[in-house]
Amino acid sequence: MIGFFNAYREGQRVTRNLLRDIAQQFQNWVKNRCLKWGAPILDAPEGRRDDFVDPYFKHAKKDQVVVILKAREPARIMIAIGAEDRWHLQLAQRWVAQYNFYINDRSWGRMFVRICPYLPFSARVCLNQHHWLANRMRSEGIDFKQCSNAFLRCSHPQKLQEFADCLSAHDLLSCGQKCSLSDSLLQRKRTQKLRLSASALFLPSRIL
Repeated sequence: MIGFFNAYREGQRVTRNLLRDIAQQFQNWVKNRCLKWGAPILDAPEGRRDDFVDPYFKHAKKDQVVVILKAREPARIMIAIGAEDRWHLQLAQRWVAQYNFYINDRSWGRMFVRICPYLPFSARVCLNQHHWLANRMRSEGIDFKQCSNAFLRCSHPQKLQEFADCLSAHDLLSCGQKCSLSDSLLQRKRTQKLRLSASALFLPSRIL
C-alpha cells in the first residue's frame, strides 16, 4: 500500500477522507465517461440482469460500452482506522456500490466488467464462451441458431467443437488486458519515475 500511494498518489498519507475522495473521483469519472459513450447509468434490477440489458445490445457497435448497472454488492475493501496522524489500513467486508460495465466486445461479444471503486479496487471480468463461439462462427460464415447458452442448430457441428476446444489462456489474458477501465481510478497522472501504467496493477491472472 505504501508503494501504491508513493507511486500513484504522490506519497499522500492514507486517511479515511482520502479513501473517500478516491472513490468519489471514480464515480465522477464514470458519470463523465457515460456521456461520451452514450451509455446510461442505471440501478440494477431485481430480476435477471441479462434480460434487462438485452435491448441495449441490439444495435451495439463493436467494443462499445452499452450500459452501466450500479448495484450495492458485497466486497472486501480496505478501510482506514485511526485519527489525526495515526492511521492504519484494515480489510473489511462491506456492502458497497459497484459498477458493472456491459460491453459488446469485438471478440467475446456480450460481457461485463465489475469494478469496485474502493481500495484495493477489485475488478472482475465476466465472459461467456457461447458468445465467443458465436462470433467465431459468424466470421467463418457458418450458419447456426443460438438460444441463450445453447446452439440449437449448426451447419458445421464439427467446426463448432473445434472452436470450443481451441479456446486458450491467451484469449482470456488478451481480454483481461483490454479492460483498462480502472486507469483513472488508480492514478492522477502516470509517474515518470516508474513509467508504469495503472492497468499493470490489475494482473489479468488475478482479474480472471
